[in-house]
Amino acid sequence: MRALFRSPAFCVALLAVVLALGFLGVRGIWDPDEGRYTNVALNMLHSGDWLNPHRNDEVGHWTKPPLTYWAIASSVAVFGINPWAARLPAALSYLLCVWLVWRIGKRLAPGSQSMAAAIYATMLFTVGASQLITTDYLLAAFETLALSAFVETRFGERDRPRRWIALMWIAFALAFLTKGPPGLLPLLVVLVFDALMPGMRRHLVLQWSGIVLFALLALPWYIAVIHGNPGLFEYFIGDEVVNRITTNEFGRHGEWYGWITIYVPTLLLGTLPWTPALLRWARGLPGAARRWRRDPAAREADARWLLPTLWVLLPLLVFCVSKSRMPLYVLPLFAPLALLVALQRRSENRGLPKWRWLALWALVLLAIELGSAYWPSHKNAAQWAAAIRERAPGPVHEIIFVEDMARYGLHLHMGVGTEIEKLSQDDIPESRFDPQFDEPLGRELADFEPNMVWVCKQDYWAELQKRIAEKGFRAIALGTPYQQRVIFRVEPLSATAPAK
Repeated sequence: MRALFRSPAFCVALLAVVLALGFLGVRGIWDPDEGRYTNVALNMLHSGDWLNPHRNDEVGHWTKPPLTYWAIASSVAVFGINPWAARLPAALSYLLCVWLVWRIGKRLAPGSQSMAAAIYATMLFTVGASQLITTDYLLAAFETLALSAFVETRFGERDRPRRWIALMWIAFALAFLTKGPPGLLPLLVVLVFDALMPGMRRHLVLQWSGIVLFALLALPWYIAVIHGNPGLFEYFIGDEVVNRITTNEFGRHGEWYGWITIYVPTLLLGTLPWTPALLRWARGLPGAARRWRRDPAAREADARWLLPTLWVLLPLLVFCVSKSRMPLYVLPLFAPLALLVALQRRSENRGLPKWRWLALWALVLLAIELGSAYWPSHKNAAQWAAAIRERAPGPVHEIIFVEDMARYGLHLHMGVGTEIEKLSQDDIPESRFDPQFDEPLGRELADFEPNMVWVCKQDYWAELQKRIAEKGFRAIALGTPYQQRVIFRVEPLSATAPAK
């Protein structure tokens, strides 16, 4: 038993669990991303409609497939309505990736698995992302699972390879249900690697049984919602695929130099404290690439290097060409980066640093996690909830933001029955899918209900009061402004005003 507790595998597992779960629920939900995903999941839980994602009762939310929402809703249903439960799927995805990197490392270079897993478990970016509610960690976990299954067929004992290929397609189906077509990027890696290594193609990846299995798992949800929502297919293809790749419509660093400003810092800082080894690998990459291009035997001899190299470079090239660029897009690449760092250190006859140094670095990471919980931010929905309760005691059934970023994280902190809406002052044309605003001010006032709290920027307050008065209502500020926003209630000017 003592030998088990001192084994590298146990130490890595313990380190990863502490980093993943240590302060997972201390910080409130941060908007916009954490709030948006949590809000949709809670709406599923509250309404019982797990098929159609909604940001409120009237407006759907179709920007992402449903698997992340399902995971969050399931976790909250089991562990309660709190930030810890909402973040648990991301933390578990991180832990799954640590284990998968261990397995892949064992197959590619036996003896390097503990080092590869420890490197992944302690990278600044992988630990930080495990504390965030996004689609990206579930995507990273499923993509890494797919490549792990592929590695078993090419580098493992080749026991029942068809089952491993089936698992690969199941993982790709789950990735497709998490983020759509981007979830299939590692399939390009698999196909290119097999093309470069013809001697290893004992069992075809593109076998009909795997493709059929993928279709049976990945497509039914898309078919159901497209059938029930005419025009949704065009939205998925046009807005969520083509426009994100070819335009800067979403304002995500689409300039020609955007990939430099986003991905270079993410890769250099996110791989700390292992960045020096990664740079040493990058320095030797041009020579290795020339060798692989000229000599098929060299590709076969360096297969354990070639696969993670392709796993990094091919998706990264797609991310750089695309006009939509965000740091978390490259999170799935940190698994092969950890493998490359482990291979590089092993080739230099370097093992892991002493465990006390890894423990010290882990304390730094935990301090960052804890510090973020107390970092003052206008995006912290827990602080918003405290401000609203202080100014509006009693039940709050709806919180309305007028031409301001909706703090959807309030849904979790105020309770499942609290609806969050975003209004425009004027009646403006909106797209059917993913509109900027839920509805105009006039329509919301026409359906006036009690127990609503309203929020607007201080700069809009005087003008908004006038507009509300013109509709037969009175806007009453509640206490002092918070984060340069006025929190207020609305009540009819007279008994004849519209009310419910």
